[in-house]
Amino acid sequence: MVMGRRPEVKTASAPVAAFAVGGLAAQLATALASVPFRRPWEGPAGRLHNVGAAVTRTVLRAFIGYATSLPIPEFRSVEVLIDDICRVVLPPFLKGLGVTVRDVELGGVPALEYSPGHDGPRGAILYLHGGGFIGTSPSMYAAFTGWIARETACRVFVPDYRLAPEFPFPASLLDAVSVYEALVASLPPEQLFVAGDSGGGNLATTLLVDALGRHLPRPAGLILFSPELSLALDEPSITENAHRDILPWNIPVRPYLHGLDPRDEHVSVTNAGLRGFPPTFIAFGGGEMFRDPIRHFVERLERTGVDTTVIEEPDMFHVFPILMPWADASRRVYRAVGDFVRKRLESRALEQTETDARRGV
Repeated sequence: MVMGRRPEVKTASAPVAAFAVGGLAAQLATALASVPFRRPWEGPAGRLHNVGAAVTRTVLRAFIGYATSLPIPEFRSVEVLIDDICRVVLPPFLKGLGVTVRDVELGGVPALEYSPGHDGPRGAILYLHGGGFIGTSPSMYAAFTGWIARETACRVFVPDYRLAPEFPFPASLLDAVSVYEALVASLPPEQLFVAGDSGGGNLATTLLVDALGRHLPRPAGLILFSPELSLALDEPSITENAHRDILPWNIPVRPYLHGLDPRDEHVSVTNAGLRGFPPTFIAFGGGEMFRDPIRHFVERLERTGVDTTVIEEPDMFHVFPILMPWADASRRVYRAVGDFVRKRLESRALEQTETDARRGV
């Protein structure tokens, strides 16, 4: 369930919520009206791409900036409304993809399961959605996670983990661990992948650090889209790319940390040991604020000997495959993710066949 539907989470009264929604609409209208004055056709690619990127960047900045300025009850009320709209608008899109969705529960955590319309799913993906640890829901990710299910021929499980500030660290990590434990208890780990974007990418990596530290089975692979790997926010790209990214210049991390040191390895995998990490796929933009921490993470993975597939698209901003699915850069990422998953599953299946042959099975 979306955070605003939880009984312990406060939402605004209907009139106050209506004012909040009206304010958001006005903010977005103002942002759109300003686009022509920003010379959106100028940029590193073709005019259509440049205009699409400019509109996306301007609208997202306005949305995030306004939403995070609201008092918590109003923020949750707006979130509930968007979640309700997504539950109505996106199912026809999923149907067109041949993907079905249903509510499930894993380790006591509510989740959505997206299933591809193939003869039978070849694997499973635990997908931890983004939202900076404070917002969004599995329903809002239906278009993207539905695509992942179709492209990889895997079931995709998207848990509705608890969010800050009502539930600061370690609530979301504990939920992710509970879901992972439930999945590895019911599925062969060689058929399971862990994935996430932005703040969810942070959770995916810290989940693996926790799981490997407790000697839980290792998944077949890790898939990351623009992961927020360091909450210290002290790398040069945080300021250098602030004018190019969709993220606000004042990225909110304090509600999640709740006093925890942002360099702690439980929230910033850039300071954690990476030995034992599975094959890893990472896609990110050269124009995003998290660029430098991601590059350093990739370097550490490669030095550790982890099989790593990396796509850095020049000039693209944060989570561009989710926000601009029509772009050539996004399509390259889609194909690469499908290839990464298929390669891992085929490799594991071949290993199992050879093992069975040696045992005379």
